[in-house]
This record gives sequence, structure tokens and C-alpha cells, in this order.
Amino acid sequence: MQAKETKLQDIIEGTKQYVIPLFQRTYSWTNKEWEVLWKDLVELCEMENPRTHFIGSIVNMPTVSVPEGVAKYLLIDGQQRLTTIFILLALLRNKARENQNLRFADEVNNTLLVNQYKDGNDYFKLMPTQVDRPTFENLINGIPNEIENQITRAYVFFEKKLKQVELEPEKLKKIITSYFSVVSIVLDTDDNPYLVFESLNAKGRPLTQADLIRNYFFMRIHFDKQEKVYNNYWLPMQTALGENLTEFIRHFLMRNGNIIKQGDVYYALKESVSTTNATEYLSELKNFSVYYQRLIYPELEPEIKLQKYFRRLNRIEVTTAYPLLLNFYSNYADKKISRDEFVTILETLENYLIRRFVCNVPSNQLNKIFPVVYPQILSKHPDNIVQGFKNVLQGRGYPKDNEFYLRFRETKFYGGGDRQIKTKLILETLEENFAHKERVPFDNLTIEHIMPQTLSEWWQNELGKEWEETHDLFLHTIGNLTLTAYNTELSNDGFPTKKITFNKSHLGLNKYFADIPHWTRNEIEQRAEKLAQQALELWTYFGQENTSPTALQEVTGTTPISLSILGQNIPVDSWRDVMEQTLNTVADLEPDKFEILAHNFPRYLGKDKNKFRAIRQLQNGHYIEMNLSAQSIQKLCYQAMETIELTSEDWHVIVK
Repeated sequence: MQAKETKLQDIIEGTKQYVIPLFQRTYSWTNKEWEVLWKDLVELCEMENPRTHFIGSIVNMPTVSVPEGVAKYLLIDGQQRLTTIFILLALLRNKARENQNLRFADEVNNTLLVNQYKDGNDYFKLMPTQVDRPTFENLINGIPNEIENQITRAYVFFEKKLKQVELEPEKLKKIITSYFSVVSIVLDTDDNPYLVFESLNAKGRPLTQADLIRNYFFMRIHFDKQEKVYNNYWLPMQTALGENLTEFIRHFLMRNGNIIKQGDVYYALKESVSTTNATEYLSELKNFSVYYQRLIYPELEPEIKLQKYFRRLNRIEVTTAYPLLLNFYSNYADKKISRDEFVTILETLENYLIRRFVCNVPSNQLNKIFPVVYPQILSKHPDNIVQGFKNVLQGRGYPKDNEFYLRFRETKFYGGGDRQIKTKLILETLEENFAHKERVPFDNLTIEHIMPQTLSEWWQNELGKEWEETHDLFLHTIGNLTLTAYNTELSNDGFPTKKITFNKSHLGLNKYFADIPHWTRNEIEQRAEKLAQQALELWTYFGQENTSPTALQEVTGTTPISLSILGQNIPVDSWRDVMEQTLNTVADLEPDKFEILAHNFPRYLGKDKNKFRAIRQLQNGHYIEMNLSAQSIQKLCYQAMETIELTSEDWHVIVK
């Protein structure tokens, strides 16, 4: 970066052109700014010995000029003041022509306003954004403007001001060129104009990397072709994707296996685009933008079956898979895979994500998993993309049946974040499995807790003396959840009252309760088991070997011999040892997460030993409730690990 103070004449004179990037706003100065500039100009003209007057900064960056073109500079900052100066100079030239002062008019025109010996767009020393360009070109060419905008308003403003004072045009021109001073900042090609612009325009319109990318493209496309290329390729993308444009470009760049951070999109694209391939690259980008638009706005997808799965995947927050899906959609568009094969791929992706969600496999690695999947498919399974997709995913944290089955029964489905959205999708899928002749309208349905979140005295009696434990450990599990349009009305009503409403429901999920006399821990577990069996059929394991040594196991009647947690293997003799060692390890290695557990599970973990029935004291002084069954300990440990985002790889028990 080079910075120096200079006069405006040095900025404007010579064969050069300043190009206002498309990402800049249009000319927007108003009377307020014009008045200040005119006042300064008149004040300097009236001085016998004018002083240098600083009017701001001009930040620009040299661009790669096309052959036969003039030296071009990308105007990063200063477009408003520089455009205003050109308007003033055009006014002085026009008034000189009216007064038959043709020599002075030609001097202003040929040295300050235009590149006299250049043709086409290269003729103009300043190229505004496309919106302002026709008006500005008419102004420079001396053609009356019929359209009223800020450029024409500025011209009229200064024209009126000029009539109100007796100032020689030559004096005004000299003040503008020789006494108006600016700080000229010329960026190097390695500088980041995005950061520079944002620092100079902190209060202006936010600048996205897509804005920079747009300018980068058009600085590598000849001006004679820019209008056509802009209208055919860039504008449709920008209109279709709006604020999603930058993220689309990032996902497009990641489709071949690259991992690109959100702040590095501009630099990543620069490595791929040059003056020789800019138009072709932009054409390909536009084609993929159509696929992307259909992925994020499924209603635009013409194939109903694809539209259905795009909607479902968007509810699971499948953003990290968009680079992968762009490749698959391209295969589909190029007829390398059929529609049914594409549907199978989408079903496989949903299966993979649902199983990981149920088994609490962290999603923070998906942005590294998905981009490399497609290159591996092409490398290992080029002749069968669908099967190759399954094979590659199988080895990347895909839960097997016994883990999925047990976790489906045990996991706490209802919770914060996007858990409710995913849980509702799962319940809807279970409902659709009843094969209704008419489509069930799910939009007005919400998740209902059968055993309510707030227990009345009736519910406490219904659940029995262990009602607190049952409520804590089973409230948000799948066995206690259903769908209803009467969530508010049902509230914490007793089960007999809720049954009346469920019996009137057309949902298959709710017909289950017709022959159930009570709703206790036992009934919740039985329903969870039934729904888990259905889940195995709906999200069928697509891998080959279907066993998992680390999966949760049925614990009743078992004796633990080893606990594996956070990379440590600890010998244990009972399920109570498992709970004690689990909490001791978390307290030692992750004290902040231990505090989360203490807050979320106050009935089982705390500093007051008097509120527990059978206790053990942890190494950090907290007490834990020990009067629990093996199954309750396992469920509590699992929900605790889920709360602090540990997976079956981080915590599992070996039993004999």
C-alpha cells in the first residue's frame, strides 16, 4: 500500500480510468454535501493567496487491463467526491462553450474529463456503476439528460450556484485541480480491498465478498462484453440468491474437496479466475446457482419427489452438505444419474444425518466430512455413484443398528436449538408410515408431551413413588412424545382426559393410546421400543457390517467391568461405580461442563447431601444420588453426556 498527499490534477490528468466497482452504491451525495463543497470552493476562490484544502481520500487499486485498454484503477473509496468533481468540471466546460471560450473548454475536456485519443468506454476517465453510467456518459459527452437522478440534480445545483456569483471559470478550475488536496492511497495487488473498504465505510452499506468477487470478474472481462455478461450471468444469480450469494460461491468452490472458510471466499476464487477464463467460469457459476437456488428454495424444484427431500433435508440443517449436493445435482442435470438415483442419494443423506442426530454424533465435523466425499466416490466408485456414496459415508461416523435402536429409545429428543425441528420431522415420518390415503397436514401440529412438563398431583399419583425420577429421565424421550393440534388445550391434563382427545385424532400415532389404561414409566418404555423398531425400518442401515462394539447395551442383569470416557479406561464393579467415575472424570477434565450437569440435574447432583437418599461424594465435594436402578443410571449417564455433547465414542461401558 502506498499513500501520499497529492493534488486532484495529479489524480485526474493522464491517460487513465477510474472504475467504480459494481459493489459500490450509486452516486448519492445530496444538497448537504454539495453545499459544503461549494462553500469551500467559493471561499478559496475569493482568497488572494488560496491555501491548500483537504477534501478526503482516494483509495484505488490497479487492475489487470485488457489489451489496447487504458490503465485502469479500481476506485475503492472516494467515488462520491470524485464524481462530484467531474460534474463540476463538466459544468465549467459547458459554460465555457456557451461563452465561446472554446480553448479553455477543450483544455478541461481533453485533459481532465476524457482520454481524448481512446475509443469506447476507454474514452471516459471515470466509469460509474452501471445504474449511473448512461447519465454520466451523457454529461461528459454534452448530451442533455432526460432522466432525473442525483447526477443531474448535482449539475443543476452547481449551475444555479454558478449564476449567483461572479467567478471566472479558469479560477474555479485552478482551485479544483491545484488547491483541492487528497490523500491518494494505492493498494498493492496483495492487499485486501474488502477489508480496506469496510474500514473506510464502517457506517455505510455492508460489503460482502460476493461484491468483491463480482468486481473481480468484471475487471477481467472487456468492457464491450460486460453489459451482456452481467445481464446473462451475474444479475440472474444475484437476483435469485440475494444474501445467499457469497455462501453459494463458497459451497461451489468447496465442491471438489476444498475446505474454505467464510472469510476466504474471495481469495479462493482469485486462484481460479483469470482474464482468459472469466466469462466461462461465470457461466458455470450461474448454472450451478440454479441448482443451489432449488436446494435452498425447494418450492422452485419442478420435480415433486426431489422437492420433498430438499424440504426435509433443509429441516435437518444440511447446509454443510451443499457442496456435495451441488455435485449430485450436476450429475442429475447432466443425466449421469436418474431422478430415482438422485432420490436414493437424498434418502441416504437423510438417513445418515438422522442416525447421527439420534446417536448424538457431533455435527461440527460435517463441514470437513462432506466436501471430500465426492472426490472419493469418483476415485473409488466412479461407475456407481449411489453405492459409492453409501460406502464412503459408512466409514464416517454412521451409527449401526444396535446403537441406533437403543439410542432412539433412550435419547432426550425434545430440547433447545434445532432439536425440536428435527424431532418433529422424525415424528412426522413415523406418522407417514401409517400410509394414510390422504396427506396429513403437519403444519398446524406441534409436539405434545403425554406426561406433561409440569406435573399435577394427579400425575404424581399416576407415576408412583418414583415419579420424580420418571419425570426427569423419561419426559423428553420419544416414548412420551406425539403430535397434536391441541397442545395448549391439553396442557397438563390427566391421561384419561388426554386419551379422549387422542381418540378423536386422525393420526396413527395417537390411535396407539386407545387401549392403554395408564401412562407410567412402563408404558413410556414400551411405546419407545415400538417406535424404535419402526425407526429401524424407516431409516434402514445402508452399510455392510452391522455390529458396533461401542453401542449402548441392555443393562438389566449386567455387571460393568470397564468404563471408557474421554480416552480413559477405568475399571468398575457396578453401575453405581460407572456413574461416580463418569462424573469424577467430567469434573476433573471438563469442570465447566460439570457445572452444566449440576445445573441440569439437581435431583441427582449437588452440594447438599441432605436432599439425597443414598449418596456418594465426588472428588470435587459434590454429592450424587445412588438410589437408582442400573437402567436409570445408564439413562442418566447418557443424557448427561448428551447435555455436554459427548458421544458413544467418548463414553461407553463394557459389561460381562
